[in-house]
Amino acid sequence: MKPRIGLTGRRMTAKAAGLGGSGLGHQAIDMYFSDYAQSIHGAGGIPLQLTRDGEAEDLVSVIDGLVLSGGADINPARYGAEPDPQLGEIDDGRDEFELALFAAARSRGIPILGICRGAQLTNVAMGGTLRQHVNMEDGSGHPNWLQPGDTVAHEVSCSPGSLIASLIGETRGVNSLHHQTLLTIGQGLTVTARAPDGVVEAVESSDGDLLAVQWHPEMLGGPDPVFFWLIDRATKGRIEPRQQ
Repeated sequence: MKPRIGLTGRRMTAKAAGLGGSGLGHQAIDMYFSDYAQSIHGAGGIPLQLTRDGEAEDLVSVIDGLVLSGGADINPARYGAEPDPQLGEIDDGRDEFELALFAAARSRGIPILGICRGAQLTNVAMGGTLRQHVNMEDGSGHPNWLQPGDTVAHEVSCSPGSLIASLIGETRGVNSLHHQTLLTIGQGLTVTARAPDGVVEAVESSDGDLLAVQWHPEMLGGPDPVFFWLIDRATKGRIEPRQQ
């Protein structure tokens, strides 16, 4: 059987999503961008959307890998900071759900791929902090979240011998769709890719089960090598006994 990959997404009202008539505008919708599921499928996995209405432990018990997707900003209270005036939308329910998923997956040895917000959540879950807003106008950052997702915005340089370098090479062009960046790096994480201006673009764990990237590989054509890594790792986990 192909490995089952849990995929997180967003929750919003039908009105906010531009769906439903006036009588349905208040109804909640769980959704994700299809690129994630297409990448999981294309790499050989079975994509499963995870609803926050389930218990994290129960959900993790039936998946072999986890993708933490992009989305709203993480509440800075999660890492002991006051909100920046330019902080974007936050979703406390999603923060709580995904942090619980992360902890459950790590305790079971299930591989995790964090993407954009997912990379930021990974860092916060491991005790790190975030820079809440990158100001394009003062030259302090490179991201441009107004570009199309398939636009290469800059290159990243990957550490020789790292997991990410083994997947994409030591340099690669990536997109840039974020306005927050990793600041203090969480315990147990190693920075393995940076942008030319020093912004952290990838972190990973020494056990080989955790990879998080700041860009959106699912939008760059593919499926991207990071998804093949996740599927391969998840497949091995189905064969070898996991921690319970």
